[in-house]
Amino acid sequence: MPENSKDFLLDSVKVYAFVGSAGTGKSQRAQLVALQLGVDFIIDDGLLIRKGQIVRGKSAKTEKNQVKAIRRALFEYDDHRRSVAGHLFASQPCSVMLVATSEGMVSRILSNLGLPLPERVIMIEDVSSPEEISRAKRERSFKGQHVIPVSHIQVRKHFAGKLVGRLKVLFDNSDSMEGEKTIVRPPFKFFGEVSIDPEAVTQMVRFIAERTSQVSSVISAQTRPSNGGVAIQMELKYRNGQRNMLELGDRLRQRMYHAIEGITGLDVHRIDISFVEVDLSQ
Repeated sequence: MPENSKDFLLDSVKVYAFVGSAGTGKSQRAQLVALQLGVDFIIDDGLLIRKGQIVRGKSAKTEKNQVKAIRRALFEYDDHRRSVAGHLFASQPCSVMLVATSEGMVSRILSNLGLPLPERVIMIEDVSSPEEISRAKRERSFKGQHVIPVSHIQVRKHFAGKLVGRLKVLFDNSDSMEGEKTIVRPPFKFFGEVSIDPEAVTQMVRFIAERTSQVSSVISAQTRPSNGGVAIQMELKYRNGQRNMLELGDRLRQRMYHAIEGITGLDVHRIDISFVEVDLSQ
């Protein structure tokens, strides 16, 4: 298998896009739209779905925070996107419908998976009335519930949040799985686009360092973007104690990696720690 998903040649995959803002009922309509288009696969929420079954991928709604969920939905994790792109490569010729909140999101997914441009873009307004969209938004706002266009059993295998219920929709076809949808409540809520200022990460690592034994003070700390993640550089004042500088630096890196990736979902590419002064006071 190629090292990068973009190394797969997916020019025999016919792409459609189904677009609507968050909470407008896209996933409730996805199976019907896919059936009308005659597509083989649906890509929704980080999942590759075929006839109501998850064949590859991981749901963004399994993630514990919003940043990781967004990155999962955009296929920004290498193993995730290679798995989905590899399955599409092996299934060619085939067709796929992307479910997305914007045309910008469609572009990001196409780029990450190495898919060609869509032959057609269907907007939620093309298939749902204003009243249906308004009702879907109210449901999302008040109940915090989401719909995944796969069977209840399939979702239970993959989903970490709360399963609220399921819907059966009768289509004119012989596959009963095609018309089943699962209602879920994820461990987070989407509130639109998320951005994290590098200064927020800098403050976080300062906080950790200042509360670590044998760190006398933080002389400088800097965070910069790095290949979709962050790189951190720190200069510290060392206080003599149980750990030497090498051991203390390793302990700090581990604590910072876990805190930043766990709280923000950002990939930490490197943390450089230098002890530039020694506190000789007792």
